[in-house]
Amino acid sequence: MLEAWHVVRWLLLALALAPFCYYLLAIASAVSFFRRPRKGDAARAAFTPPISILKPCRGLDRQAYENFASFCRQDYPQYEILFAVADRADPIVPVIEQIIRDFPNVAVRLLIGAPALGANGKVNKLVRLAAEARYDLLVVSDSDVRVAAEYLHRVAAPFFDAQVGAATAMYRAATPGSLGAELEAIGITSDFQAGVLAARRLEGIKFALGATMACTRKALEAIGGFEAIADYHSDDYELGSRIAAAGYRVELLPDPVTIVYSPLTLGEFAAHQLRWALTTRFARPGGHFGLLFTFGLPWSLLAAALAPAPAVAAAYLGGYLVLRLAVAWIVGVWGLHDDLLRRRLWLVPLRDLCWSFTWVASYFCTRIRWRGSAFRVVAGKLVPVAEHSEVAEAETAR
Repeated sequence: MLEAWHVVRWLLLALALAPFCYYLLAIASAVSFFRRPRKGDAARAAFTPPISILKPCRGLDRQAYENFASFCRQDYPQYEILFAVADRADPIVPVIEQIIRDFPNVAVRLLIGAPALGANGKVNKLVRLAAEARYDLLVVSDSDVRVAAEYLHRVAAPFFDAQVGAATAMYRAATPGSLGAELEAIGITSDFQAGVLAARRLEGIKFALGATMACTRKALEAIGGFEAIADYHSDDYELGSRIAAAGYRVELLPDPVTIVYSPLTLGEFAAHQLRWALTTRFARPGGHFGLLFTFGLPWSLLAAALAPAPAVAAAYLGGYLVLRLAVAWIVGVWGLHDDLLRRRLWLVPLRDLCWSFTWVASYFCTRIRWRGSAFRVVAGKLVPVAEHSEVAEAETAR
């Protein structure tokens, strides 16, 4: 019995090294991505196809006017912005109408209503937006996103290569200062985007991120249009995955966009993290389970408890702190220029502990709530819990 315990203990100590290997992979992936030369930038700079920006909206986001205005201030020769809401009574409508008045030189249109094709209200709007769009390069961006003036130039550049069917961008967050929002924001740049870069290095980008989903109309039609994903919970993942499966490349843009967060209580932070965990669980079940071996804090605490000597325990705990904070700094601060993470680096272990519990909880939950509507997630699809549930408005998974 004693020998069996020794075998188990050393096996667990060996498994506890897995997060350290992941951290090293994330660091190498980030350095490779952010230091790579941008070949062909001069030639691609002249590639400026007309672009249709598609913005499905619901509700009033924090600083919505400035978010929308950033898209109207693009240094780009020809583009249009199409907004869609389900109902004219939506509180975001006056903001969009003000944008139309304030930027008369930008082609901005507001569409009211969308076909009820599926449970994902965001995608229902995208179906109509794509049908109304004038141009063949489509850029989908959520209403809480703010961008720099050169954003469309950066988005268009990868499509210089006809093999590219989609492009997506990483993101960082601007928060109002609440602890819940800050914990979520630092998780994005210190952890989630590190995983994106590691995935890119291992298998390439085969998904999209909701903050920016750009695609050609040809690639969209090849997967059956937005109609094909109208019932899916993770529309961003489904779009990128299907375009990649159709034989196109999906490119990761070198510059992040900014998501403007509203204040979050700790309860709201926990609920949103659970929705996020369910997104990965149902979109990529194998990858979601594999996250277990990236959780450095719980593994290091377990290793410290099982360590045969105090020095071994200290090595595990010290290794976690050094490597985890190195990942956060290199990916978030150096690579994505996240000033919040630079100032709140000390919160990373707390966020990691919260995320570990959330991951466990995701295996005991299939029901989510989006803006007043309850759903179960079955095989990645949204199923209304009540017969008269309001159609969901899908939020971006981040």
